[in-house]
Amino acid sequence: MELFKQTVDILIFAILGFMGFLALWITIERLLFLKKADPARYASQDSWDEALTNNLTTLYIIYSNAPYIGLLGTVSGIMITFYDMGSSGNIDAGGIMTGLSLALKATALGLAVAIPTLIAYNALQRKVNVLSTRWKRQEAAS
Repeated sequence: MELFKQTVDILIFAILGFMGFLALWITIERLLFLKKADPARYASQDSWDEALTNNLTTLYIIYSNAPYIGLLGTVSGIMITFYDMGSSGNIDAGGIMTGLSLALKATALGLAVAIPTLIAYNALQRKVNVLSTRWKRQEAAS
């Protein structure tokens, strides 16, 4: 249990940190791509739409799963708190509250990753829809 206790926070925070970094990276890449995207370089509506939506699934996966990763860290922290309480035979209210409050930091970090990623995903999805509609309008006009 000691090994689990020492590595659970590091592992959960590393996963959430990687997810946050990846979400930021993809968001910046997509913003740069959408800013300079030229529909004339694509032969069909399908290839245009595919280029526009590239990597959006990854953002969706990150914002959907980051809270669960955080919750996993919280549950692990609560398990460790109860284990320590049971093995010591000491019921110290201060120790319990400290352990539980520290366990909740993983959920907070999961939400801190998920919420901005959700905002970025929805904003990018809206931009993709606008650009795709412009293509359709342009095709109908010609």
